[in-house]
Amino acid sequence: MFSVIFPGQGSQIVGMGKELISKYPNVKSNFDKADQILGFSISNMILNGPKEELDLTKNTQPAIFLLSFSIFNLIKNEFGIDLNKAKYFAGHSLGEYSALSAAGVISFTDTLKILKKRGEAMQSAVPKGEGGMLAILGAEVKIVEDITKKFETEIANDNSNGQLVVSGLIKNLDNLAEELKIKNIKNIKLPVSAPFHCKLMKKATEVMRKEIEKINFNNPQNKLISNVTAKEVSEPSEIKNLLIQQIESRVRWRESIINMINNGVKQFIEIGPGKVLSGLIKRIDKSVKVNAINNEQDINNIDIND
Repeated sequence: MFSVIFPGQGSQIVGMGKELISKYPNVKSNFDKADQILGFSISNMILNGPKEELDLTKNTQPAIFLLSFSIFNLIKNEFGIDLNKAKYFAGHSLGEYSALSAAGVISFTDTLKILKKRGEAMQSAVPKGEGGMLAILGAEVKIVEDITKKFETEIANDNSNGQLVVSGLIKNLDNLAEELKIKNIKNIKLPVSAPFHCKLMKKATEVMRKEIEKINFNNPQNKLISNVTAKEVSEPSEIKNLLIQQIESRVRWRESIINMINNGVKQFIEIGPGKVLSGLIKRIDKSVKVNAINNEQDINNIDIND
């Protein structure tokens, strides 16, 4: 039994998907359509950079989705591997939108448009330079929760055993980092320009509420795992509500993976750039099989355990 998972922000690199775009017309067609839908050449930005432009949240989010969705459809249409046989679909933060689109909930066009809006809204929710994120390594969730409350910061991502990400105002994160240093807890300031997945994203939530309500959500072809609850969700209205909440809510990735494993999943197939989620899963449970798929060789090596 397997699940299909999709990466979030941070997995992007300039040149990602180059081999697939040059070899497969269907992938090239998706990239051309994305250029038209978004009103600028995101395909050129993905292939040629500059990195600074690709790394802007408003560009990163549709770019990662575009490649993830294109690889998913390539596997299905060109290689004859039906990933919709998966027990669950899930994605990390923006990857949840890739999961929804692959499961037939949101159209390709609507997903691109809404991710551009999401990126813009999240980027502008807090003035540049005022908010940030801090990775905390080797500490338990409960300990970090207690410390973050003291410094008016919040756990944004519960990624894996011993890997948490905290969001907040820079001044509060600096004070938190000092406290963590005293307690010998390792922490790393992340190269992001906004404090994602915390209450500081309130303005972005209001923007996304309006945008999400405009879009038609279909019934999913697959069971979905929500970032907000780490549990199964299938009703379109509930999916919408959870996506709205997701902007300010903790990404419960560790819990999501554990939940899927406890429900019989023994293999995870990561579709999209990088291998970030594959690494996190191995930290959570070394016994499960993990495949990261982002080029032709990876696709040829897919071996699904039914």
